[in-house]
Amino acid sequence: MNNREQQLKAFGRLLDVMDTLREKCPWDRKQTMESLRPNTIEEVYELSEAIVNKDLKNVCKELGDVLLHIVFYSKIGSETEEFDIADVCNQLCDKLIYRHPHVYPPQENGSQLAKDSSAATDSEQVVKNWEQLKQQEKDGNKTVLSGVPSTMPSLIKAYRMQDKVRAVGFDWEKREDVWDKVEEEIGEFRDELLAMDADSETSKEKAQKELGDLFFAMINASRLYHLNPDTALEETCRKFRERFTYVELTARAQGRNLKDMTLAEMDELWDEAKRKETGSAQ
Repeated sequence: MNNREQQLKAFGRLLDVMDTLREKCPWDRKQTMESLRPNTIEEVYELSEAIVNKDLKNVCKELGDVLLHIVFYSKIGSETEEFDIADVCNQLCDKLIYRHPHVYPPQENGSQLAKDSSAATDSEQVVKNWEQLKQQEKDGNKTVLSGVPSTMPSLIKAYRMQDKVRAVGFDWEKREDVWDKVEEEIGEFRDELLAMDADSETSKEKAQKELGDLFFAMINASRLYHLNPDTALEETCRKFRERFTYVELTARAQGRNLKDMTLAEMDELWDEAKRKETGSAQ
């Protein structure tokens, strides 16, 4: 692995390359923060996919692509003299040091909360202190949930919101209690479905709201049991894609068209795909 001197040299090289591209490449020169934003989102999803696939070679590659965007935004910021990469790094370091008073002892002029938080000895207390410290920062979150972006995907947003309020004590006393809420939401959703008028938008909206409540309760349950619902659903989507692709390709190899097959025939190939996953003959 590279030592710190080599790491700093590599980062400096990246900054030099970015300066050159911004000056000499027509495409790089015309980019703005707004034009880069969709690409940044795509790169983060590609990094996420590599992590889910445990593909460390591509994790390294995609981290580079994400880092490029961070450097690119910082370069654009420096051109308007708003901020540069040093400001980005220094603000991040200052924030991390302030929010870790149990690692970095607060200075004499530090907040009383930071001093009180310096004795944290477990991860739960660290999380609670983190949220409180964020709200005391000059440019920090003014409310507990203001730090959750409204544009975040709904599944992840629900999990983060629940996790945020947990840090200030708004949570179930016993995680088993959440199942009463889940069962309640299942019942309310089922009742709305049974009463739903397919021609009534109001009726469908009521059922949809109950579906949202059910999802929210299930996400809450997964959080309480330390399971990540986004990761779980991603794994299920990957599994479904692999199994259905097997069904499709196997049928094609047999000269059959999915549209001409019965559900039972497709189920047979589906079960075959499942057996191949487990290596089981059962």
